[in-house]
Amino acid sequence: MVRYPAVAGQFYPGTAKELRLYLDSYCRSDLPRVKAKAVIVPHAGYVYSGKVAGETYSRVEIPGKNVILGPNHTGLGKPASVFPEGVWLTPFGEVPVDEGVVERLISHYPYEADTTAHIYEHSLEVQVPFLQHCSRYRSDLKIVPVVFQHISYSDCAVAGEVLAEAIKDEDALIVVSTDFSHYVSQSEAEKYDSYAIDAILNLDPEELYRRVLTYNISMCGVIPATVGLIAAKLLGAESAELVMYRTSGDVTGDYAQVVGYAGIIVY
Repeated sequence: MVRYPAVAGQFYPGTAKELRLYLDSYCRSDLPRVKAKAVIVPHAGYVYSGKVAGETYSRVEIPGKNVILGPNHTGLGKPASVFPEGVWLTPFGEVPVDEGVVERLISHYPYEADTTAHIYEHSLEVQVPFLQHCSRYRSDLKIVPVVFQHISYSDCAVAGEVLAEAIKDEDALIVVSTDFSHYVSQSEAEKYDSYAIDAILNLDPEELYRRVLTYNISMCGVIPATVGLIAAKLLGAESAELVMYRTSGDVTGDYAQVVGYAGIIVY
């Protein structure tokens, strides 16, 4: 089964040559890389959030196995949808799905094998070229694509536990794909996004979940962030670092209606 790009030529360049030029401008080769349990990166069009994503990916080692967790923007498919098999195609070529990790996930609640949720979803797709480029196009690169609809915190806890168990013996990275506040003023985005970011930096997934709901923060990936943080802690994560925070206003100059982007490393 081949998952074809849905947003190539829209969110990022559709040709390998142009895409490589973009990623060369966002990613750095002069930075020391740490072995991380998870990263949190944005998923807007590269012109808006590529700098934040690139700076974050440039700071971590990209292993062969990468579990990408993102929000389900389309509402299609299962609540915790795992793309089950085959390859994902990008302008750089094919990236196989790690079917072994998939099997360990979908054998437990709340994960289910499903392709419908992934057909048009951009939140995972935009991460794959970064993984290819920042891993220096390693030949053994594999992904486990998972998208979440809104689920309860108790289900997030179960999902995080299942994920940690599925990759505990693997050299794997959890990639959480999320943007933060949507279409609010710059000052409001900075204020409320700091509430969510502080909970992440404190490695407190329950507080993250609570703050996003309490303050009505329009963080689209709160569920994957909560699940990823729970799993990372179970895998031994002890600290987190904010690499960069920006908004779309920093690119466009329009600070009246912005989207917030944060790059965070959990290790």
